[in-house]
Amino acid sequence: MSTNPTTASARPAYTSRYRSTIALAALYLGALAVLATGVVHIQQFYNQDYSTIPTIGTLFFLNFVAAVVIAVGLIAPLGRVAGRYADAIRSAFAIGGIGLGVLSLVALFISEGSGLFGFVENGYRTAIVLAMVAEIAAVVFLVVFLAANGTGVQRIRASSR
Repeated sequence: MSTNPTTASARPAYTSRYRSTIALAALYLGALAVLATGVVHIQQFYNQDYSTIPTIGTLFFLNFVAAVVIAVGLIAPLGRVAGRYADAIRSAFAIGGIGLGVLSLVALFISEGSGLFGFVENGYRTAIVLAMVAEIAAVVFLVVFLAANGTGVQRIRASSR
C-alpha cells in the first residue's frame, strides 16, 4: 500500500475529461481558422485579381485548396476509416495546418519586404489583417490541440503490443 497521494490512480477523473474538452474545442477552432485562411486567399484570388499575378495567383489558389483539405481532415470522422491510426492522422493534419499558417505568414512578410516571385505587397488592407489573424489563430489552436491530445503515436504503439 502506497502512502503517496499523487499516484496515477489518485488523479481526479475530470482531468482527462477537461483535457479532452480543450483538445476538441481547439481542434474545431483550429479547423475553422485554417478554413478562414483559405477563404481570405480565394477571395483575394477572385475579387482582387490575384489570379492574374504569375505564380502568386497559383499559390493563392493552392492555399485555398490546402486549407479546405486540412480543415476537412481535421474534423472528419477518421476513426471509421483509419481505426487505431485516426489520432495520428488527425495530428498530421494539425501539423499541416500549422505549417500552412506559418508558411503563409512568412510568405506575406517576404512579399512586403523584398518581394516574392517579383510581387511586392504594400500595406495592411483588411484582407491581409484577416488572413494574419486567421493564420495566427490556426497555429495557436492547433498547437493547443496537439498539446492537449498528443500525437496518437503512443496509442498506436500501445495497441500493437
